[in-house]
Amino acid sequence: MAPVTAPVPPPPALPTSGWDPERAGMLQARLERWWPDLWSGLVAVYGEDRAAQTASELVTRAARAYARRPDRLHRRDLERMLRPDWLQEPSMVGYAAYTERFAGDLRGVGERLGYLEELGVTYLHLMPLLRPRDGDNDGGYAVADYREVRADLGTMQDLTALADSLHERGMSLVLDLVLNHVAREHEWARKAREGVLRYRSYFHVFPDRRLPDAYERTLPEVFPDFAPGNFTWDEELDGWVWTTFNEWQWDVNWGNPDVLVEYAQVVLDLANRGVDVLRLDAIAFMWKRLGTDCQGQPEVHALTQVLRAVTRIACPAVAFKAEAIVAPTKLLAYLGEREHTGKVSDLAYHNSLMVQVWSMLAARDVRLAAHALGSLPPKPASATWLTYLRCHDDIGWAIMDEDAAAVGVTGPGHRHFLADWYSGDFWGSPARGLVFQFNPETGDRRTSGTAASLVGIEGAGTPEQLDLAVAALRLAHAVVVGWGGIPVIWSGDELGQVNDPDWASEPGHEDDNRWAHRPRLDLGAMATRHDRSTVSGRVFGDLVGLVRARAALPHLHGSVETRIGPVDDPGVLVTLREHPLGRFAGVYNVTPQERVWPGWRVHELGLDAAVDALTGQPLAWHPDGDVHLPPYAALWLTTP
Repeated sequence: MAPVTAPVPPPPALPTSGWDPERAGMLQARLERWWPDLWSGLVAVYGEDRAAQTASELVTRAARAYARRPDRLHRRDLERMLRPDWLQEPSMVGYAAYTERFAGDLRGVGERLGYLEELGVTYLHLMPLLRPRDGDNDGGYAVADYREVRADLGTMQDLTALADSLHERGMSLVLDLVLNHVAREHEWARKAREGVLRYRSYFHVFPDRRLPDAYERTLPEVFPDFAPGNFTWDEELDGWVWTTFNEWQWDVNWGNPDVLVEYAQVVLDLANRGVDVLRLDAIAFMWKRLGTDCQGQPEVHALTQVLRAVTRIACPAVAFKAEAIVAPTKLLAYLGEREHTGKVSDLAYHNSLMVQVWSMLAARDVRLAAHALGSLPPKPASATWLTYLRCHDDIGWAIMDEDAAAVGVTGPGHRHFLADWYSGDFWGSPARGLVFQFNPETGDRRTSGTAASLVGIEGAGTPEQLDLAVAALRLAHAVVVGWGGIPVIWSGDELGQVNDPDWASEPGHEDDNRWAHRPRLDLGAMATRHDRSTVSGRVFGDLVGLVRARAALPHLHGSVETRIGPVDDPGVLVTLREHPLGRFAGVYNVTPQERVWPGWRVHELGLDAAVDALTGQPLAWHPDGDVHLPPYAALWLTTP
């Protein structure tokens, strides 16, 4: 990546002749504020000569999008500029779903907003809904047209209407933007196959295997079972094209600035539809460099900075979320480090927290989680974690070898244990997960399954086992909701839905068992969500209680850092947050047995007079002077 040493030139003139002076002045002020970020990001990737022409084109497109932006969205821009921490407020609670599996289509989603409001949702992530290729399309991540919605879900006008309805209820709309690749059927790929050189240069195309073989020496395989290798021969293209994920998903060439301009336009168009957050899918894979794993290269962050600057100029109400499932030591770069601090993504997935919650529940031991989570460097104060118990994807057991060794276990051994436990292959495990993408060379296996199936609700054989499984699910949600940042609930988990037994019966799903944990919302369970005698009623009520308690706790503002407290009992995790209003402590018994939190530690932490925000009750002291925690107990303690 080229070093940025030259002074920043003045920005290009805006095409605002004849505009209202106040509106033109606002755009000019934003351009002057964010121009240095735009320019330095472009120079870092493309050098000064190509940066100048690309910058001019990007500014022109930003100005046109600003001019077309509806007044209601201009007001939203102003409101969020005055509240730059809007994503960090404790009232932010997310829900993620496939549109068709949650409500049929976009209009159906609009009719179920009351249900989401009841759950406390303020952030709705609808999984890929831009028009994908026909047939197998990786759950919608093989996009054939960024300008259209899937026909069975509605139209772009329906998407705009849904965004308006969400905004009226104080909710934000989140959509996926696939940055690394397009479907083979996309217009760019079609024109490349037709021999249009401009579009051939949008992709990584090689005439023979010399360079692909050189790259393959250091490239991992994402889907070794059904998409081995990273390159595909295409007869019409007469070349090998880079295909990281599937042969019909063509990686785009971000080394070509025309590709950057194309994606900037997509961002601006979606923003003017009312989209509030863009999940930048497969962001880590955007830049290719020989001799590396082609993930998280420096240019990725410079390119994100450019896209973020364009967005801040035209539509600053829009935020970016990095979908980067990478090693913990590499994750903070997606939230901004060094020269990119505060200039890239606003949100990133806390994959480590997700993995460690499941690890604690299986091992009934918090020491690995305490070490791994406690070793993470602090995130930027302006950035926000996206916390989750699970998502649409499988769970990869991302236990780092050095973290495992620090607590006396091996990385491979613990990863194999977790895969066995959650597939139900370990003796005594109540889990009913499915093995996904077994790698015979390493023995690594990933896991599919709903939260209820993984935690033991599906496999419970007695009322006592069911009670423990429901309590374990509440405990797991309490850790995620009480960490800080934005907790996101995957559709169906709020009702305790188990794996879909018919997942393989739908065309195109039979080879991908992740569809087992993407069930259609169970209307029967939804109807009984207020009945505490049902599993759905217990799980829904528990989650609503957590969400309501969270919204009333300023201690859970996303800017506050969570740190790990001392481990006195290997079955008890303690998290601490220091807020100007006082200390917050999350205390979690991750085992099905009663555990003890020593009274001297409670006094040392200044929590002896603390109140549990989940019950409104003071600490229940045992006659022996300690605090005894029931199985799977979760306490959120605040000092008066």
